[in-house]
Amino acid sequence: MGTKWSVSDDRFRYLIEHVQDAIVEFELVDGDPIIRDSNAAFVDVFGYESAEIVGEPLNELIVPPWETTGADSFDEQISDGAVSYHRVHRETADGLREFLYRAIPYETDDERTRAFAIYTDLTEVNRYERQFKVFARLLRHNLRTELTVINGHLEALTGRLEELDPATAEHLRAIAEAEEALADLVDEARTIHTELETPPPSDPAIDCVPLLEAVAESYSASYPTADIRTDLPTELAVVATDRLEAAVAALVENAIEHNPNRSPLVRVTAQASGDGWATVIVADDGPEIPAIEQRVVTDETDISQIDHSSGLGLWIVRWTIERFGGTVAFETVDGGGNRVRLRLRLSPSDD
Repeated sequence: MGTKWSVSDDRFRYLIEHVQDAIVEFELVDGDPIIRDSNAAFVDVFGYESAEIVGEPLNELIVPPWETTGADSFDEQISDGAVSYHRVHRETADGLREFLYRAIPYETDDERTRAFAIYTDLTEVNRYERQFKVFARLLRHNLRTELTVINGHLEALTGRLEELDPATAEHLRAIAEAEEALADLVDEARTIHTELETPPPSDPAIDCVPLLEAVAESYSASYPTADIRTDLPTELAVVATDRLEAAVAALVENAIEHNPNRSPLVRVTAQASGDGWATVIVADDGPEIPAIEQRVVTDETDISQIDHSSGLGLWIVRWTIERFGGTVAFETVDGGGNRVRLRLRLSPSDD
């Protein structure tokens, strides 16, 4: 960087030069951050060549006028030797963007105060987060309200099916099925929103056996022709919350709904693997989960108009399990069927 580097320092220079975040080194001179050096990412993001900005006040180059007071207070923190950590807006080569700003101070041999400022671009992440919240609200409120109205009219018309000609009655049944599918999709979206918006407890732990048994009993009652079997230990404490039930329920329901057999077979098993992990498996004898759905949910393929998942059930499973620090894997069963493997950490008491 802008100071004399030792052999040891060169290792950090190499690291900083190859970090994708924009990094600038500055020195506080009379309270103002004066640029001493910057990495390649800073040049790319903010549009200034390193040589031309050395010796220039950092804030004058990239801080928008309405955020100068905040920037001055950050510099005061640096002067006091404190790490500064904030969300900020800064002027870049592409206009105003939002960053996570971290400034780490250090003192030179001659007692001058310097710092490294790291800018992590949050613009797209925050934009997607805001869009998600808008769509979530739309699904949870507006769309559900309209579906309730549609369902009310459908129920009124369904009671008069005998008065309708066969073709009209069949159209009405198709509309009712589409309305039910859309209502289910809205419910799945609400489940996902709840899962993502609810912060997990700091030390989650639950005996998953009663939870898995409850899922099997519930779906056996709802689908009396389904053959739902369990093979579970007496108890199995894992790092999770009762939200695990929604994930397993989504798998069981998916296995039943997409199985054309008159008596769909679903097996729910769980066991500790002896390596600090537990495995919960939901297996079925139905058609294979489409490979493209598996690849999209596991991020092996990007979502597009051609490649996408047909529903939200598998996303509920993935995001729920990941929030517990676990993993989801899809397998095909020899002779037909699927096996979805959930790996969860054993709670310390069961480890």
